[in-house]
Amino acid sequence: MRARASQLALWLCISASGAAGQEFTVDANIVHACFEAAPAWQVNPDCIGEAANLCQAAPGGSTTLGIASCLSAEAAAWDAILNEEYQARQAEFQAHDPIGSAATVQELSDGLRDAQRTWIAFRDADCNLRYKLFQGGSIRSIVGASCHLSKTAQRAIELRDIGGL
Repeated sequence: MRARASQLALWLCISASGAAGQEFTVDANIVHACFEAAPAWQVNPDCIGEAANLCQAAPGGSTTLGIASCLSAEAAAWDAILNEEYQARQAEFQAHDPIGSAATVQELSDGLRDAQRTWIAFRDADCNLRYKLFQGGSIRSIVGASCHLSKTAQRAIELRDIGGL
């Protein structure tokens, strides 16, 4: 519960730019192009962060809050892809019965669900730690948002690449 409270504090800080009247967005097409172009099993392509970098060129985008907001906006685009990939893998696992056993299908589906839940907990805890490392500094919102972006993008690519195994 304490981790959730700290995570909430992180995201409230990042989204504070909305309170200032400035909304930052990214071009989801750039994120999708990065996802599509990433070679199989290369979970850290150079294009991760490109959409956020372009967002930061907008007025106010180079401020601490602007940068964090742009990073968060790109992370949200990656999160949408991640959710699509998760659903696609679940559908594949439900359709795939490698040894003719319904139990195997359920084990694959449950295994993916459990892995994803564990991964979410790890991502949130790890990014929260990185955020806390910079206690008292405004850079921590950028560090936390950058962590969330990179880990979410990497997981989306991983989920894509386990498809069809």
